[in-house]
Amino acid sequence: MADDLVTRVRALGKPGAGPDPGLVVELTADTDPASLREAGRMLEGVPGEMLAPRDGRLRPLRVAVVSTFTAHETVPLIRAALLGAGILPELYLAPAHQLGVQLTSASSELAAFAPDVTLCLVDDGLLLPRPADLADPAALYAAMRERVAVLRAWSTAYAHRQAGHLVLHTIPLPAVRIRNLVSMQARAELGRVWRELNGELLRLAAENPQISVIDLEILLVGHPTALRDERLHRFAQMAWAPGVELLYAREAAAVCRAYLGLSRKCLVLDLDNTLWNGVVGDDGPEGIDVGPMYPGNCHAELQGAVAALRAQGVLLATASKNEEAVVRSAFAAHPEFPLDYDSFVAHAEDWRPKDGNIAALAEELGLGLDGFALLDDSAFECGLVRQSLPQVRVVQLSGDPARHVNSLLELGLFDTLHTTSADRDRAALYQARSTRVRERARHSSQEDYLASLGLEVTVVPAAAGSLARIGQLARRTNQFNLTGRLFPASPPDVAPSGGSASLVLAYHAADRFGDEGLVGAVHVVRDGDRWLLENWVMSCRVMARGVEFAVLHHLAEAARAAGAHTLVAGFRPTERNGPSLAFLLSAGFTPASGNADGGPIRYTLALSPARCFLPAWITLRAREAETRG
Repeated sequence: MADDLVTRVRALGKPGAGPDPGLVVELTADTDPASLREAGRMLEGVPGEMLAPRDGRLRPLRVAVVSTFTAHETVPLIRAALLGAGILPELYLAPAHQLGVQLTSASSELAAFAPDVTLCLVDDGLLLPRPADLADPAALYAAMRERVAVLRAWSTAYAHRQAGHLVLHTIPLPAVRIRNLVSMQARAELGRVWRELNGELLRLAAENPQISVIDLEILLVGHPTALRDERLHRFAQMAWAPGVELLYAREAAAVCRAYLGLSRKCLVLDLDNTLWNGVVGDDGPEGIDVGPMYPGNCHAELQGAVAALRAQGVLLATASKNEEAVVRSAFAAHPEFPLDYDSFVAHAEDWRPKDGNIAALAEELGLGLDGFALLDDSAFECGLVRQSLPQVRVVQLSGDPARHVNSLLELGLFDTLHTTSADRDRAALYQARSTRVRERARHSSQEDYLASLGLEVTVVPAAAGSLARIGQLARRTNQFNLTGRLFPASPPDVAPSGGSASLVLAYHAADRFGDEGLVGAVHVVRDGDRWLLENWVMSCRVMARGVEFAVLHHLAEAARAAGAHTLVAGFRPTERNGPSLAFLLSAGFTPASGNADGGPIRYTLALSPARCFLPAWITLRAREAETRG
């Protein structure tokens, strides 16, 4: 595979070469650091259209690497991992051994690059000096605590100053440094202090939403290679062995994918020999095996892992060559399963081709195919879906079932920067959506259906507790997203009638089928007699119900009451946000300026004479403070 990968990458540079859309998947399948490093080098500067999957594109991202050690060999691996994650990176490597200067100076090369994501690579030498004075451990540990405090201060200041995301990691301690202590008690104390210091780094992620911390120390448990190559460490000041560099690169790529909102939203599961051991149609409901002995216990563990994903907001669906009644009887016969039939928001249990069923699931749930992953043991079905639906990420289970959980989780397909109450409620929200779809079929017109919902929209200034959900919406929402800009990291302490120049409004939706929770947000900047809509995002779950018009009505009324004459909306077109522009135009916004400077196109809406944008079927409420997140 390694030689084939390099050959395919090299072919892209030949005259007349065409795109290789399957190469991105191979970059995640290959596990050889040498071939991936070489591929990463050759892929620098290759146009994204040469690599983008069919019917898709790579998302651009500016990524900086700043380190305390020589990291130039890590950068090609990071590039390969980012491309494999569906990201087209513009990479910058800051000068080595300048961590403090780069993070703290507003005039540093790092600040000038203005990255979206900054990867901060640190080795043990930052905290434990070489050589260390082991004769006075109390003074040594006090100095180490001071050093981690400085690193925390640098990181916090950088996150506050820069608009993007900072990624740190826990720092592994090489075993040779522990063995330099001959006392077992002293070794235990060094280990305790070291974990305390790593805990201080991990705490940064809880304190600042703009910081993520990869727990590299934990990820190295069971890793097959040593932390570092001692010769390369001394010869070239390289802190990590190639295998560790690749491990880090893929974890960093998962963070970047989460930052861009590219995490998979729905896991489609095969059933026979995937969710359970056996074929229920042949073995019968009582004959399938999910523990407690091998290999059934492997499938029980897989079900447990899938249930944990569901509890954190990942939607589950089935796609199985089976009869619905047989599948229902299988779950009913095994109440001990971590999952039951109703754990899934949608089902496709029939004999139709699996690719068509997944496409139908996407339509039923209102999600793009790039939000789906398939877990299946059949090479045929996996190949069919890869070929027919390249946007769907396929995870094929093969070999020892003891590795099934690893196969599902090790790619980080479902990783997000944060989870919120909306994530934990997502399954119920989509099950309610299915109920609404069935209700829609009972009505002769869309207007009658909407009037039957009893829809309420509540608009409120965003509170600190909603920022994670708003940030998640801004990254994950493609269709109703005016500009793609991030929202402020902290909420302005104002209401629409206040005097601040900026406010973020959150809005919630509920109907007789359930509470949808926070479904959108608007970032408004006051500019004299104009209100500028810097960005406006809304979940696709509530599209086509008039929710956005209700919010526009609230904005227009509040702006007019504050003395504004015009609403100005920025719009930056993408491949997916056509519905945003359609809304602006249907509401009466007209183009006011182009984007010659690369900025958003401006659309304006005069507030005089006053107009009513509120749909008749919506009850609009406004509050001065948010009481739910």
